[in-house]
Amino acid sequence: MKVTIVGAGNVGATCADVISYRGIASEVVLLDIKEGFAEGKAMDIMQCATTTGFNTRVSGVTNDYAKTADSDVVVITSGIPRKPGMTREELIGINAGIVKSVAENVLKHSPNTIIVVVSNPMDTMTYLTLKATGLPKNRIIGMGGALDSSRFKYYLSKVLDKPSNDVQGMVIGGHGDTTMIPLTRLASYNGSPVSNFLSQEVLDKVAADTMVGGATLTGLLGTSAWYAPGASVAYLVDSILNDQKKMIACSVLLEGEYGQEDICMGVPCIIGKNGLEEIVDIKLDEKEKALFAKSADAVRAMNGDLKSVLA
Repeated sequence: MKVTIVGAGNVGATCADVISYRGIASEVVLLDIKEGFAEGKAMDIMQCATTTGFNTRVSGVTNDYAKTADSDVVVITSGIPRKPGMTREELIGINAGIVKSVAENVLKHSPNTIIVVVSNPMDTMTYLTLKATGLPKNRIIGMGGALDSSRFKYYLSKVLDKPSNDVQGMVIGGHGDTTMIPLTRLASYNGSPVSNFLSQEVLDKVAADTMVGGATLTGLLGTSAWYAPGASVAYLVDSILNDQKKMIACSVLLEGEYGQEDICMGVPCIIGKNGLEEIVDIKLDEKEKALFAKSADAVRAMNGDLKSVLA
């Protein structure tokens, strides 16, 4: 199985590293526009092979899409990362043209690939990729919900003082500081609702912390996070390549699901060898439905800025 990661920055390189040492794919190609950058990252990862015991072949190329041919999955992380004080939405004008060009180039050499979009603003970039390529909806997946959900479970585990792996929770909606919806009502600790252990006030604080989880790290690091995003991409790629059929919150095209049309947003998805295999209908309560509709309005407003790119 072959994976191409376009963009060898922090997130892309971390994704390649996790895919390699976990043996998720037999081959990983890192591609970047900066001369020698992807080659250097690939070499650094490959020099870990004997000490970490992996057999994945990792190579790097500078803007040579021919080397990405016959990729089963292509991950797009291209674009500029967030700086402190910058929202994901502010990146749209810069990243839209980059993502569109990348998608078109990878499809010339891997026409049957499944594309995973990571570039921000992620929901809008996923929608752009879908419209620009004309691919069926199952082959364009936005990675945001997996990351947001992992952050949600992290914050829940902190207040519960329990291991993150014993906590279940999901974040749906737009992948933005004001648009994501942590489903506190449905979160659980080893099968028991977290509301049995935590007050509503604490749960509201967890939800608020989750929503600004990325901005919090950007403020601390001076740039976007990369360990958790990279690992979240690898988690999604693993479910595709190994047909695991995990339920993961992903940004996909909605055609009536959750009351929305012609928009890509985070919803519970079954992810397998065909990419998106099913959108799971979680019964939202009236408050959650209202939040989802509000989130959709915000995402749709950003999509309106794509007209010039898609023209």
